[in-house]
Amino acid sequence: MSSSARSSKAKARVVQLRKGTTLEMVRLCCPDSNQASLISESFGLPVLDSDGIRDFHERSLIEGADTLSEGLSEKAMQIHLQRIVGSYVGSAFGAGQFYSKAVTEAKDATAKLANDTRDEDIDGPVGFNSKAQRKREFAADMGLQAHALRVAAEGAVAAYEHIIGESWKPYERQTEDPGQTVNRQAADLQMAALG
Repeated sequence: MSSSARSSKAKARVVQLRKGTTLEMVRLCCPDSNQASLISESFGLPVLDSDGIRDFHERSLIEGADTLSEGLSEKAMQIHLQRIVGSYVGSAFGAGQFYSKAVTEAKDATAKLANDTRDEDIDGPVGFNSKAQRKREFAADMGLQAHALRVAAEGAVAAYEHIIGESWKPYERQTEDPGQTVNRQAADLQMAALG
């Protein structure tokens, strides 16, 4: 391998995009309004005002942007709102993932309970719920929380579009070859210099 081939290889940069969380990802893992209503009815939990949550978050971000408009340029406003909306979407996605895990655990516990030959999963004393029932109730609570955060994120995304005039997209940060540390990059440059 010639010296020029090594030096051009050492100078090559690998640029990757760090993918952000999208609203579509949130919608895939968080319950929608119909599922949230079904959860509320099935578990005797309060019915959430999905439209009210969505509208409040949209309205509050629009009002906040109005109060900041004199102090921020258009670009600064866009960056500021990009970060705020990104945090709403990221929070909802995290809650949706946690909800999915809770549902899986509830299904597993319920399936084990159906097996008559197991002793450790039998119902507890009268007046106490079984472990499977507690897991189902926990999953239901997590489902409503994930739904509430989903509609809040939808309201934030709608506010961004109203204020900025374009659809919100997650910020995708460019990273330079994340597999190489500074020490490795220095070693590569030194080796290239040695020929």
